[in-house]
Amino acid sequence: QDGLRQCLAEFGKRLAWVERLDVTLGPVVDPVAQSASNTDAVDPENDFQREMSFYRQAQAAVLEALPRLRKLQVPTRRPDDYFAEMAKSDQQMQKIRQKLKSKQEAMERSEKAKQLRAMRKYGKKVQTEILQRRQKEKKNMLNAVKKYQKGLSDKLDFLDDEQTSSQGNKKGSASQRTKKGPNAKRRYKNQKFGFGGKKKGSKWNTKESFNDVSSFQSKVAHNKGPGKAKKGGKKALNKRPGKRARQKMKNRAR
Repeated sequence: QDGLRQCLAEFGKRLAWVERLDVTLGPVVDPVAQSASNTDAVDPENDFQREMSFYRQAQAAVLEALPRLRKLQVPTRRPDDYFAEMAKSDQQMQKIRQKLKSKQEAMERSEKAKQLRAMRKYGKKVQTEILQRRQKEKKNMLNAVKKYQKGLSDKLDFLDDEQTSSQGNKKGSASQRTKKGPNAKRRYKNQKFGFGGKKKGSKWNTKESFNDVSSFQSKVAHNKGPGKAKKGGKKALNKRPGKRARQKMKNRAR
C-alpha cells in the first residue's frame, strides 16, 4: 500500500508537458472510411483489425506530439554523428559473429557434401545404365548366334554390328590418343634419352619383306655356289673323320 501511495503521489505532480511527453488520443481518421475507427467495432479476435487500431492510435499521437516538440525546439531527429553505446559488449558480439561464421561454413560444407553425393549417385546411375546396355547387347548377340547355329536364321548381321562397334571404339580411342599425346613424363624421357624407335619384334617379317624375293640366290640356298665344295673335292679331303673311324684308327695304332 505504501508503494502504491507513493506512485500515486508521483502521478499527481504538476510537471511540464516536455517532462512528461504523454499523449492520449483516439485512433486517427481512416482515409478509406473517412471516419474515426470505432473501438467497439474492432473485433479483439481479429489480429489484423486489432493491430491496425494500435497503428492508427500511435499515428494520431505522433501527429499531435511532433508539432508541439518543434514549437518547444526539442530535436526529434538523431544527428548523423550520433554515437549510441551498444547494449552488448564487443566480446559478446565477436562471439556471435564467430558463431554465425561457423554456422555458415557448416552449411557450405553440408551443401558441398550434398552435391558430391548427388554426383556420385548420377555416376553410379550412368555406370549401371552402361552395364545394362552391354548385357542386353551381349544377350541379343548370343541369341542371334544360337538361332544361326540351329538353322532358324541365316543372317549374320550381328557380326557386322559387332565389327562396326569395335571399329568405332578403336577409332575413338585412337583419336583420343592423337588429341591427348604423350604425357609430361614421357616427353621428358624422350627429350633426355631420345626415341630409338621400335625395339621388340624389329626383325619380324612383314607383308612387304615376305613378298620381296630380289635378294634370293638359288645356288647359295641349295649348296651349289662357288664357296661350296663338291664330293671328293679339296675340302672333302680335309673333312674330319667321324668318331667311330677315329676309334678304329686308334685301335690300329696300338
